[in-house]
Amino acid sequence: MSPAGGRDAGRAAGPVPGPAAAEDGEGSAAEAGRTSPDEHLALKSLLGVWALAVCSPEETAAVEAHLPRCPPCAEEARQLRDAVGLMHREESLDPGPLLRSRVLDECLRRRPAHTPLPEWAAPYDAETARLDALLRDMGEAEWNTPVRLHWATGERTLTLCGVLAHLGSVDGLVATALGLDDPLGPGAPRTVGDRTETAVERCRAHGPPFVRNKWRTQTRNIVRTAALHAHEADLPVDFAEFRRPLRDALAGRAFACWIHAEDIATAVDYPYEPPAPEHLARMVDFIARRLPEAIAARRRAGLAAPPRRLTAAGAPGRTLRLEIGGRGGGDWYIPLDSPAALASPEHTVARLALEDTEFCRLAAGHVPPREAAAGREGDDEAVGDTLRAVASLSRM
Repeated sequence: MSPAGGRDAGRAAGPVPGPAAAEDGEGSAAEAGRTSPDEHLALKSLLGVWALAVCSPEETAAVEAHLPRCPPCAEEARQLRDAVGLMHREESLDPGPLLRSRVLDECLRRRPAHTPLPEWAAPYDAETARLDALLRDMGEAEWNTPVRLHWATGERTLTLCGVLAHLGSVDGLVATALGLDDPLGPGAPRTVGDRTETAVERCRAHGPPFVRNKWRTQTRNIVRTAALHAHEADLPVDFAEFRRPLRDALAGRAFACWIHAEDIATAVDYPYEPPAPEHLARMVDFIARRLPEAIAARRRAGLAAPPRRLTAAGAPGRTLRLEIGGRGGGDWYIPLDSPAALASPEHTVARLALEDTEFCRLAAGHVPPREAAAGREGDDEAVGDTLRAVASLSRM
């Protein structure tokens, strides 16, 4: 996908005929004398619009008949055409990730929203809007492009419609927690995998406009209803395999939307920026707070080293310092021997440092733990277990 126009806009009128284009002897400077001064000035005045390819067919024909006979006009036309090419650089149609936030902030500064959106819902609002903007630029052929989804333990290829169906089916669990209708209807399955299968199968019976509209309508309804339930940030959302408070559920859905939007953009070779820093920070925090239980779950499954010592709930225990760089980063202290242990700087045995986007892509299963660009110090076993625990958080 590329912007309409671009560098080719100035070339639509074809190559600039030069004096050498007439090889039969009629291209001499003397030929310029055959054009009256008034006609010469009229044609010269058309060179700018000719270079922009907005002349009428008759004007285009007259200019192009004149150029081989008039070296000064031919040179000026060549310079104008080159200037038009510079004016129409091919750039991404996507606005910067901060633009939408700045526009909304300025609008709300001038006229506060009647029902303000809680901060914990803002990343989901922004990421669904950014994905919708990306979809707006899709051509018919691109909707059939295979999109590869991959996570720590598997991968799957869906069409673009299939990706939207997957996102919408899981978002539907948030919708039902808020009292909205389930997009899959009454009696729909509850597990993420089964819901995805049902949604993907159903989307085959509908075209891209229907699927996109259904997904986008639901995301807007979720945002609107979340604003009305701002005081219910801890409302439980049941994902069958796990439960999360509403604020964390929307952070997770914002994260999934960004990652799958990147999957789509990669499939169609289109640029896509990370979230705005304040939204990325909420996603990073959401992932970091899940790590103690992720380490414990891997240990119960025999996939991580046993605890070095038994630590009572609330008692200080071995700690890993997680340092996330970038504008969405920060520091977290992760208990290593028990999720209920007290993590503290005084009991730090290891340090792990990653950039914010690298940390998120590791949690999405897009970066293998062994390939993550990470700084590490101290207990190698603790660092390795933590990196693998981050990757284990990934889902389809």
